[in-house]
Amino acid sequence: LLRQVFDNHIAGKGQIFIVLDELNKYAPAEGSSPIKDILLDIAERGRSLGIILIGAQQTASEVERRIVGNAAVRIVGRLDAAEAERSEYRFMPASFRMRSTILAPGTMVVHQPDIPSPIMINFPFPSWATRRAEWNQDIDDDEAAEILG
Repeated sequence: LLRQVFDNHIAGKGQIFIVLDELNKYAPAEGSSPIKDILLDIAERGRSLGIILIGAQQTASEVERRIVGNAAVRIVGRLDAAEAERSEYRFMPASFRMRSTILAPGTMVVHQPDIPSPIMINFPFPSWATRRAEWNQDIDDDEAAEILG
């Protein structure tokens, strides 16, 4: 499917976004596979053709280096100390690499070409229940009015 999208879009217009979670499973640092070759082609030539690859993984060191190297925007969450020292994270100053080992949940470091230094961002926790276990079904109208003011 990826090869078909890539081949058909070369002459097309507009942009196509390909989003993959656990990119390290599809394009591992070691070994080869047909899907890895396609993803490498997309990472190396895709932007100029309007095909954008968005990959997510726990550890960039486990992804093919040429794919990581072609990333325009990099977002890093909390890292293990050993992972933070890997070459894939050299785009961050040493202070950011060290700080990335103690980031709180929801805090990320963003590096992108238009800003010369990485920036810290925070994603706020939602103010509503996101899991059924967090939802209190035994609340009456008076109690709800008191909580909500």
